[in-house]
Amino acid sequence: MQYRKIHIIGGPGSGKTFSSTKLQALTNLNAYDLDKIFWDQNQNAYVRSSEEHRTKKLNQVLSQESWILEGVYYKWLADSFRDADLIVILNPPISLRQWRIFKRFLKRKFILGQFRKESLASFMEMFWWNQKFDNDNMVRILDFLSEYNNKIIFCKNYNEVRHKINA
Repeated sequence: MQYRKIHIIGGPGSGKTFSSTKLQALTNLNAYDLDKIFWDQNQNAYVRSSEEHRTKKLNQVLSQESWILEGVYYKWLADSFRDADLIVILNPPISLRQWRIFKRFLKRKFILGQFRKESLASFMEMFWWNQKFDNDNMVRILDFLSEYNNKIIFCKNYNEVRHKINA
């Protein structure tokens, strides 16, 4: 089956952006990072975009014939889950996710230097939030998505995603 609308969700550091970028190259579907919709990109700190802005940007993506959406969010994305042909839940081991979060922080803060929003406090908040993600947020996400069980696949990494969708 050829999927036209794919929603990738998972905890911080699960490989959502990596997987969506790889799938974009493989499938020619446009990939969208929900962080760029959720967070106000004009701020020097992590400040949420208004609900109106998020809804407008999300609807622009959803109105397209095909897309890949990726992010950790779920509550305001009911329409995207409904419209998706496939929902990919990335769930690698927590130790790998924690390593990726640490590596990403170091890269953004000290190598790329362009991420003004990165701070030790924001890193620590993400690290501790991720620590409890599987037993808290993921439980709520799975409950929220329960009506879509027929289009959910669970994968530990991009290679599993690619294999399961036969792309």
